[in-house]
Amino acid sequence: MSEVDTKKRHRGIPEATFLEDVEEFMKKEESFESALRKLDEQYQKYKFMESNLVQKKVRLNGQIPDIKSTLNSIKCLKSKKDSDKSLSTQFMLSDQLYVNAKVPVTKKVCLWLGANVMLEYDIEDAEKLLQKNLTTAETNLEELSDDLCFLRDQITTTEVSMARVYNFDVKKRQQQKAVAATT
Repeated sequence: MSEVDTKKRHRGIPEATFLEDVEEFMKKEESFESALRKLDEQYQKYKFMESNLVQKKVRLNGQIPDIKSTLNSIKCLKSKKDSDKSLSTQFMLSDQLYVNAKVPVTKKVCLWLGANVMLEYDIEDAEKLLQKNLTTAETNLEELSDDLCFLRDQITTTEVSMARVYNFDVKKRQQQKAVAATT
């Protein structure tokens, strides 16, 4: 997979560079503090992205069961649309409070689209819309999971780089102390 494919695949998350040669890297930096500050800044950006992706994943994990439940209700209504009997069911009025109801045979349903918007659909159109929404949500969930794995790899790489820069600085200071002690 090319670098361009990786960037497109992971929602623009920049790839962390593993520091093979810390000494060479430090030659390009002004100081140990500035190098560590840059790596820490990159690390904080990754953690912020991770937090946002986790929130999106939680939201999608909540939406998918709702979409499936609504889709099952639509399928039930669709199977009864040619019948002349009412459908007996229970509606949830609030958490833990249900009421018995009889739903007359219908060819149309209303769906909440969000932002206080409800639209009336034919049962077939509602089923298509919900199926499309379910497929999109499941695809987005898979992509989010993949992005989170990629992001965690980038976080780990950055943490390792920070540790290598820190250890390099410690060794350098120890060498300077040893040279100073011998003179």
